[in-house]
Amino acid sequence: MVGVGVPVLHQTVLDTTDARGLAEFWRQLLGFRYRAGDEAPPAGAPDPRGSTWLVLVDPQGVPRLAFQQVAELPPATWPEGPRPQQLHLDLRVDDVAALDEQHARVLALGATQLLDRTDDPEEPMRAYADPAGHPFCVFVG
Repeated sequence: MVGVGVPVLHQTVLDTTDARGLAEFWRQLLGFRYRAGDEAPPAGAPDPRGSTWLVLVDPQGVPRLAFQQVAELPPATWPEGPRPQQLHLDLRVDDVAALDEQHARVLALGATQLLDRTDDPEEPMRAYADPAGHPFCVFVG
């Protein structure tokens, strides 16, 4: 039985210098919605939640990603450089056509491509950095 004698993974938390902006990137990319009370306020209105902590839930209402505001965050330099990725999210698509379709969406939403292995016959994939610099992969699987 899940959770009996062990902790249950609740959500993954990403640090960011722009909680609302990063939450919007992931909300649009994954089709999630905000937890009740975390929705964006009307344009020009104060956004106290967006300056501290936001949570995105999946279509069933399960918390999946949270965003914690920090003063500064040096981006990972993966795949090379002094700052490793430490953690990344893997997103799966059904085929190379879907991989190409998502590539266009990911870039349009503000991600940066880090690696392109679309020619890998075992596992075509691309790696990106989200707008805060967190690496993530989209692969065929």
